[in-house]
Amino acid sequence: MIRVNNIKLPVDYNDSTLKKSICRELRIDEKAIKSVSLFRRSIDARKKDNVRFIISADVELNTNENKALSRSKSKNAVFAKPYYYEIPRHKPLSQRPVIVGFGSAGMFAGLILAKAGEKPIIIEQGRDCDSRVKDVESFIKTGVLNTQSNIQFGEGGAGTFSDGKLNTGTKDFRARHVLNEFYAHGAPEEILYNAKPHIGTDKLREVIKNIRKNIIELGGEVLFETKLVSFITNNDTIKGIKVNNNGRESVIETDTVILAIGHSSRDTLEMLYNSKVFLEQKAFSVGARIEHLRENIDRSQYGDFAGNKRLGAAYYKLNVQTKNGRGAYTFCMCPGGTVVPAASEENMICVNGMSEFNRNAVNSNSALLVSVTPDDFKSDHPLAGIEYQRSIERKTYEAGGGDYIAPVQRVDDFLNNKKTSSFGEVKPSYSRGTSFNIIDDILPDYVTASMREAIVEMDKRLKGFAHPDALLTGAETRSSSPVRITRDSETLQSISVKGLYPCGEGAGYAGGIVSAAVDGIKCAEKVLTAG
Repeated sequence: MIRVNNIKLPVDYNDSTLKKSICRELRIDEKAIKSVSLFRRSIDARKKDNVRFIISADVELNTNENKALSRSKSKNAVFAKPYYYEIPRHKPLSQRPVIVGFGSAGMFAGLILAKAGEKPIIIEQGRDCDSRVKDVESFIKTGVLNTQSNIQFGEGGAGTFSDGKLNTGTKDFRARHVLNEFYAHGAPEEILYNAKPHIGTDKLREVIKNIRKNIIELGGEVLFETKLVSFITNNDTIKGIKVNNNGRESVIETDTVILAIGHSSRDTLEMLYNSKVFLEQKAFSVGARIEHLRENIDRSQYGDFAGNKRLGAAYYKLNVQTKNGRGAYTFCMCPGGTVVPAASEENMICVNGMSEFNRNAVNSNSALLVSVTPDDFKSDHPLAGIEYQRSIERKTYEAGGGDYIAPVQRVDDFLNNKKTSSFGEVKPSYSRGTSFNIIDDILPDYVTASMREAIVEMDKRLKGFAHPDALLTGAETRSSSPVRITRDSETLQSISVKGLYPCGEGAGYAGGIVSAAVDGIKCAEKVLTAG
């Protein structure tokens, strides 16, 4: 197979124009092509009057590919082997492994172990996807929060109510396997080649349910509304776990626990601390969601090409280093999306962003975050970062006036530190309701100072980012876990409990759907080869 890179094509290209470009690059006749498949497709929008696609395509020929590649003398063509992921060879495990959490990390750990024939038992304190959707809809309508089933907790983890973004900074080869599995379980084919792939929360829910069904078909179990209570250990070695299901406690015997609890399982982290599992503080970020009209962001990114269905809603990613030494950046950008109430504890507010596959909502939003470090926590306690988050979330709830109503402020008013009195062209998408307030009342001054500086600087790179009517909704506090469950770099087991594998975003080793899934795969591999 030959991979042809750096193919530049107009937005309205078709299969014929793609093949012709390949033929020119390889200096072959079109009849020599057996098949063509996209490997990667990205958008080049540097010139607003000439937005185009940059494509890498895998080509199979009817002729000798060695000779064809040699004759072409192309700098853009190389041999490429088809991707293949293989589960490591292993001896059968002595006991069924247990996975705690059915988010991205736990789900992929479970899928690997199930395919390896090890019949994992997966426990999830939240509810199944369909029940969870009803709980979230009820919360949005009534303001009554189910602390075990919400935007943070339940089947699929926090990613279930997100944009379903699959772009990642990890270079790990397993990332390709993650995409392949999502596609095999019902995700759109385009996630295999788009440079910034996404599934959308609407389609992601069905994919997650299909993965669960696959695990069960392979002999695994997925137990919802089942909470980890404690570990059973002997000589600091896992012998089992105690769980609670609807008030009934029981024991699951096992010598292997993959702990994939997600970044918001605060009570579980407290249990780990009380159980003497080694934890350490970790840097993370806080800030607010910033919303713009989707059509304005599209125009800023794509010029006259804005609105083209093939390009879709425009994406951006911005970062600056502020004068006070902190990094400020946009995160989890949701083109054509909404701001959602992501609280998991009563009388506290945190927000997140969500998009469906079509990304056709009126606004586009992103988190605007500023980095915070353990020095900001004012305590050496391993869980001090959680209390830092809670402090902001309580202030946010109080500023909104209760009932999970979120405080909002126009960007122009935020830059001038005054309270907003009326909305401009951007109306809030946050579904529980909003009240005008000052973002400085809910976030530390060093955070808001960095946000102000960042908005002005980011506007220089993305015209309209500092639009006066753009809207800030507070607060975003759950960008990543504030705690790391420290593990051995070789075995991936806890440095204090043998047989315990801290995994994914909640353990401090991932940051997004794909990287968490990759970490789940890595932990599953270590479980299989530990003996």
